[in-house]
Amino acid sequence: MATPVVFNGIDDLKSKVGEEIGVSEWREVTQDDIDRFAEVTGDDQWIHVDPERAKDTPFGGTIAHGFFTLSLAPRFSYDLWTLEGVAMALNYGLNKMRFPSPLPVGSKVRMRVTVQSVEDIPGGAQLTMLNTFEREGGDKPVCVAESLTRVYTG
Repeated sequence: MATPVVFNGIDDLKSKVGEEIGVSEWREVTQDDIDRFAEVTGDDQWIHVDPERAKDTPFGGTIAHGFFTLSLAPRFSYDLWTLEGVAMALNYGLNKMRFPSPLPVGSKVRMRVTVQSVEDIPGGAQLTMLNTFEREGGDKPVCVAESLTRVYTG
């Protein structure tokens, strides 16, 4: 695993707006991952949890939930970058988010992060990061999402 990029404060991160800051390691998506996600969320639609039935689809098997893919963002982000000099960080939401192609079970996925903006807010900053999830061997991303994070210095 690569060492996360360390940003020394909000101004350091501001200097990287428009730049890609990293690409995570590949992570294999297993049927067990998908089954557990389905159990927790209650989304047990057959295309995700019934490998036998899913064999006869254009995907040739089960596929990950779109929101499963998106839920990997924190894990990959922690592996890629750290912001020093803040007291806390909170998810604030998403702007644009799409699932351009499926993520078949058994595939490997990784995330690429680009700093889109860092805007001052009272007590800290709002970060907009472009998270692009790629499937190994895929020609289109499996998820593209602008995530919003609020960081506070005090």
